[in-house]
Amino acid sequence: MKITATWHAILREQAGYSEEEVQTNASSPAGLYRELAPDRGLRLPSESLRFAVNDEIASQETTLRDGERVAFLPPVSGG
Repeated sequence: MKITATWHAILREQAGYSEEEVQTNASSPAGLYRELAPDRGLRLPSESLRFAVNDEIASQETTLRDGERVAFLPPVSGG
């Protein structure tokens, strides 16, 4: 299936871009992250991320469907 992945904050810096379309067999946002992370130099563990599917916060095990948009949101700190 085809998914649009969007990388935010430190993930965007590590990947070198903010969005891409990918072909995947991953069934969940966490699975998609684990599949894509090694080739893109992403170093955060999937357990530390939040995910949004089609602009709504989703669990790491939400079932993905063809054509969806998945945002990968790293933890943030402020001061």
